[in-house]
Amino acid sequence: MLYQPWPWYVAGPLIAICMALLILMGKRFGMSSNLETFCSIGGAGKFTDYFKVDIKSKRWNLLVVLGSVIGGFLGAHWLSPNPAVDISPKTVSKLQELGFDSAGKAYLPTELFSLESLSDPKVWIILLVAGILVGFGTRYAGGCTSGHAISGLSNLQRPSLIAVIGFFIGGLIMVHLLFPLIFSA
Repeated sequence: MLYQPWPWYVAGPLIAICMALLILMGKRFGMSSNLETFCSIGGAGKFTDYFKVDIKSKRWNLLVVLGSVIGGFLGAHWLSPNPAVDISPKTVSKLQELGFDSAGKAYLPTELFSLESLSDPKVWIILLVAGILVGFGTRYAGGCTSGHAISGLSNLQRPSLIAVIGFFIGGLIMVHLLFPLIFSA
């Protein structure tokens, strides 16, 4: 059971139970808020008031990060009998046309996320620009995809619904329009 993806009717209710518990405790879930906490712990509050926050009230969410890292490591190294990614052959073919030979073989494309790829300046530019856009977008939207899609929608927040719709539209534009432009050059 642990070696296979869990069906929606198991994973979905487990997420719902976690969210119900968080709502009852008055907590909000989101990964990007942990970056704010890390910056506050690192002393960023000395430079800007935005990072002057009560760190003790956010410690519980740091455990979510720790659990995600440990769970991801365990899942990748001991609970994944096959390192191949189960994606459609059509998607694999399209990605291979764009130069991603690792499509369907690795969770992260080795063409971008390997030590060898870091010698390519194009990879550095792509990762830097992507990081800036994700950081800006997360701050501008007031949270990340997990915060809005899981926590915000669970709380029936209209801004989260608008953000999630924007995430999907942005993802479609990226995959169908920008991705081929960036990687076909």
